Amino acid sequence: MRIDSHHHIWDLSVRDQSWITGDAMQPIRRSFSMADLREAIAGHGIDKTVLVQTVTDYAETPELLALAESDSLIAGVVGWLKIDAPDAIEYLQGYLDLPGAKYLKSIRDIAQDHPDPNYLGKAETIANVRKFGEFGIAYDLLSKTPELAGAVALVKACPEVQFIMDHISKPYIAKGTMEPWKSLMTELASFPNVVCKISGLVTEANWHDWKVQDFKPYTDHLLEIFTPQRLMFGSDWPVATLGGTYGQVIDLAEQLTLGLSPSEGEHFWSKTAIHAYNLAL
Repeated sequence: MRIDSHHHIWDLSVRDQSWITGDAMQPIRRSFSMADLREAIAGHGIDKTVLVQTVTDYAETPELLALAESDSLIAGVVGWLKIDAPDAIEYLQGYLDLPGAKYLKSIRDIAQDHPDPNYLGKAETIANVRKFGEFGIAYDLLSKTPELAGAVALVKACPEVQFIMDHISKPYIAKGTMEPWKSLMTELASFPNVVCKISGLVTEANWHDWKVQDFKPYTDHLLEIFTPQRLMFGSDWPVATLGGTYGQVIDLAEQLTLGLSPSEGEHFWSKTAIHAYNLAL
């Protein structure tokens, strides 16, 4: 079995995706449907997916849950909350009262490039996320290197919550920069309630001129500190199409995990996602 633990869907006729700005992003400034995803994944052995939020709008998550209810390919949804808000838990409870609530597996807020690099580590965020464990809801960390220390603080304060690091915290692969990302990720991996997605790689490299070797120092480090049992595959489709086709993203993941045993490969391609997101498969 193979699970794509990270993809998006959006309809520009319903809601703008204000983060898609600039000429370089124009190829994805259009709507993407589940039919488009099925076309992309055809022939690549993907059995189930996890659908992830894109915008900071409370109306999006109910739409994603409804889509999951209507499409058997989707095994889980990562929704959105403003995680430092006083009413964050009320909104979470509202999501859990919806018909598609069983598909809500995790919550994510946009911490990358946040004006406050300690957004994830602030007291209000910790107080809210700490309660997620009571609901059986995980938390997806979306950060870059400047926000990683805050992510570590959040994880340390919430030992009962399952955390999933998205996009390996977006190191500066195009520049070949390892530190302080490497040290901070080592600290993050020391907490057993954290797993990490090997996802979003190609868009952190030179979009039009990358090679497998560009990513190996990063993924080799992750294989060492997390072990394959705490790593999972995610495509980040359709954002990843800025740097390659779905097939190229799959091939890259295969090349970067060539040394895994069959058992380790099962964890990377499915079992880690099933466990971290509590997928009912």
